[in-house]
Formats: sequence, structure tokens, C-alpha cells
Amino acid sequence: MAAYQVARLDEIEESEDAGSFYRPIRHHLGISAFGATTWTARKAGDPVINFHDEGDPTADEELFLVLRGHAVFELDGERVDAPAGTLVFAAPLTPRSATAVEDGTTILLVEGTPGRAYDARGWELWAPLVPLYEAGEFEAVADRLEVAVEASPQYPLLFFNLACCEAQIGRTEAALDHLRQAIEMSEEFRGHAQTDSDLDPIRDESAFTDLVGDHSS
Repeated sequence: MAAYQVARLDEIEESEDAGSFYRPIRHHLGISAFGATTWTARKAGDPVINFHDEGDPTADEELFLVLRGHAVFELDGERVDAPAGTLVFAAPLTPRSATAVEDGTTILLVEGTPGRAYDARGWELWAPLVPLYEAGEFEAVADRLEVAVEASPQYPLLFFNLACCEAQIGRTEAALDHLRQAIEMSEEFRGHAQTDSDLDPIRDESAFTDLVGDHSS
């Protein structure tokens, strides 16, 4: 593997998350030490960075660089004007958001959690599927996640969400297998499996109890 990677921003496929458009730089380049994403607003007045408050688990230590266009940030209740070239740093749990002043405003976001190794969860691949998931289109989501986990098998989050969707559509054996993979990769997902209602259709399976434990009482 080469010791470096090169990419032009416009070569990276753009996806949508809650009305904002992003390019998954970290995932595209294979970065594991920190998060890196660009966010773009198509029109002036649109959100570039959606609001995070102190209760949002994604509100880690973040550095924003306005690459092009012009934005206005709101940080802890204060407005900050940010034309292209502006750097904005937000400490963990600081309420923050940004709105475009010009069409096509693009912001580079670099993030991490102080004192902890970066946890590359693969949210960049999951976020485009959330609207389908929320609409109950579990079969369509499962089919797309099967492709995603084959291409990017390093993310336990994707295996867990695939298991949830498969449980909902009666693919019991596949759901149990993918749940097992998620738990083997990250113990975090054993705890999630204990309470996630998406897995209720397979909760009485003996293999599920073997994986998660008996929490019926």
C-alpha cells in the first residue's frame, strides 16, 4: 500500500445527511486517526453544519475551515462571521452550527475526542440510508448494507444495522450471523442488542441468547 493518498475534492462522491451534503474524506482516503469530512450548502441560507448541542454525542473537538464561499457560525449562542479561509475551533460539547451566506459554501471538518483514539464507525456509509430506514424500507436498506459490508468490512456499526434490518424482514439466520460479527468486532454492540427493538423478532432464538445473554427478567 502506498504511503500517501491523493484525491481531488470533487472526485469524492457526495451524500446527503439531514439536509446537508457531505463528502466522506476520512473513509475515501482510509484515514483512521481522525475524522475528516467536507460539508456543502447548495444555496445561501441553507445549513452547512447541522446544529449540535452539549447533549449530542457527535459534538467532539472539532476544527472547521471554510474552503469556499462564506458561512456564519453560531457557537454557544454567539454569531461568528466566517468568509473563505476562516478557521473555527469548537471544544467538546460546545453548541455549534453554520449557515451558508453564499451558494456552494463548503466547510472542511476535522474531528476527534480528547484523550481517546479515534473510533472510525462508518457513519459516512450509514447516513445516506437513514431516510429509507426511518421509512421502514428494511429490505432495501439490508440489500444496500450487504454491499457496503462486503466493500468495507471494518465497520461493526454496519454489521449491526444490517442485522437489525434482516431481523425485521425475517432473514433470521443472516441477522444472527451479522449480529455475531458486530459483537466480535466491538463489545459495544452486545449492549445495544440487549435493548434495540429492531432485534425483537429474533430475541427468542437460542443463538441470540448465546450471543447477548438472557435479559428477559
